[in-house]
Amino acid sequence: MSATPDQIIDFLYAEARMLDEALYADWLDLWLPDGHYWMPLDFKQTDPHLVTSFLYEDFFMLKLRIERLNGARTFSQKPKSRCLHVLNRPFIDDADDAAGRYKTVTAMHYLETRLDDQMLLGVTATHDLAVVDGAIRIANKRVDLLNCDAAFPNIQLLP
Repeated sequence: MSATPDQIIDFLYAEARMLDEALYADWLDLWLPDGHYWMPLDFKQTDPHLVTSFLYEDFFMLKLRIERLNGARTFSQKPKSRCLHVLNRPFIDDADDAAGRYKTVTAMHYLETRLDDQMLLGVTATHDLAVVDGAIRIANKRVDLLNCDAAFPNIQLLP
């Protein structure tokens, strides 16, 4: 019912690698069905419902995003965008071993490229993780952009 710090940190690195290698179906399998992926629009934003966000997607919307990214008729992704997550060592900020619940914070550089365009973002990812049937799963993920108040091109993939 619990996970070791090394298992949690390895999980976060594995998640980033799945995204970097475009293993989106495998990445989606990491999620709990009631999870949300949130990218706030404002610095220190506290509410995804009453304030506009870059994105706030439930499992259904994440699944649609993955279908679009993997789709043969997604012409905006020809050629496909690629990404790279360069992670600092994650911090485990909260651990409830008895309940199998963990909160982590990971600072990283996120690079996204397509053709001649490359974008570098500084981000902080906060994961709410849960151990379910002996496996670590993502209950929620929040990605805060360091320069959230700047103008930049569309983010095509998932920081």
